[in-house]
Amino acid sequence: MGLFNRKPKLPPAVRPPLEADERVLAWAAAGNGEGDGVVVASNRGLWLPGRPHRIGWHDILKATWSGRELTVTPAVPVAERDGYLVVADGPAETYLLVDPGDVPNQVRARVTRSVAYTRQHVLPGGSGRIAARRVAGVDGLSWTIRYDPGTSADDADVRAETDALVAAARAATAPADV
Repeated sequence: MGLFNRKPKLPPAVRPPLEADERVLAWAAAGNGEGDGVVVASNRGLWLPGRPHRIGWHDILKATWSGRELTVTPAVPVAERDGYLVVADGPAETYLLVDPGDVPNQVRARVTRSVAYTRQHVLPGGSGRIAARRVAGVDGLSWTIRYDPGTSADDADVRAETDALVAAARAATAPADV
């Protein structure tokens, strides 16, 4: 993008309440059918219209770009277990970005970069995806399981198998002592 084609700075009136070490990477005017706003990609996560807080890159389960619309599916914590969270799909949010600039590229790169480990596993009576994500500004990894529909998260066998699989994945990804 040439110097004369640069998008203007984010207007202060629509700038989200960034943390001291947070910076804007890209932004775009957006509409979602319930009023206009801006989508702001920062080094810490994604700010969406109507949300008072950003969604961390590690908390986005899925993001798709149609060429006109950005759809984001956030993770919703369901239960906290020893060393990991059980998450489910939150409601997908779709925003029309008429002049998207670098927002879709930043979303894809940042969400992808946050994933350190991901693997689908067969579990008693179903399946689920275990993931380890990098959290911006935090050392270590954040571990989650997202059970597939029909898998009982409360079943004792499912929980025991999940505990064992997460423990094995953590051990396999732990840095070796140097």
